[in-house]
Amino acid sequence: MVSDPIPRAQPPPIRTVPWWRWRRNPLRRPSDLLQAWIGLVLAITVASTAPPAAWAVGTAVHDTLTAAVREQARAGRHTTAVLLDDAPRHPEPGSAEARETRYPVKVRYTAPDGTARTATTDVDPGLPAGHRVRVWTNAEGTLTEPPMRPDEIRDRALGAGALTAIGVLITGTFVHRLTARVLDRRRMRAWETAWQQTARRWTTSS
Repeated sequence: MVSDPIPRAQPPPIRTVPWWRWRRNPLRRPSDLLQAWIGLVLAITVASTAPPAAWAVGTAVHDTLTAAVREQARAGRHTTAVLLDDAPRHPEPGSAEARETRYPVKVRYTAPDGTARTATTDVDPGLPAGHRVRVWTNAEGTLTEPPMRPDEIRDRALGAGALTAIGVLITGTFVHRLTARVLDRRRMRAWETAWQQTARRWTTSS
């Protein structure tokens, strides 16, 4: 019976002491303390900037969309349209998917100038020809989407604010990593210079 080979010895895992850059020790370099201060400043900046930036962007988006909806509501109007064709039936009537599905169907409606027009709009599945649906027209009498509801405006404003906060966080993280990389390269150059000087002394002494 052949026993399993003895595994090679592995060095013990290196444990990083928390907040080691803030603690006085002979191995701490000035660049280590500089990196710690930069990280602290970036953390404070992100924490103090993200909430007001998100609030400002969300408020701006909410105000802009609200003004656009008011203008759309002032210029357009609801009217009744008649289906000219049967709407396709959903393969799973009564399902949650069917309640969310809409099919394009040609309809006839009266424009604000009194003329009869035909266009295509999305309607519920299974509606027969001749069924009446409510549609929204703009000032020119063209079918358009109805103005956004208040909850839709709120959701878009919240989404814009959240994306802004995430953007600030990503920017802060990128700056921190970029700074760490620059300092790492600087430390490596300093280490290489010190090693060359040490190696020269060893060679001279030998």
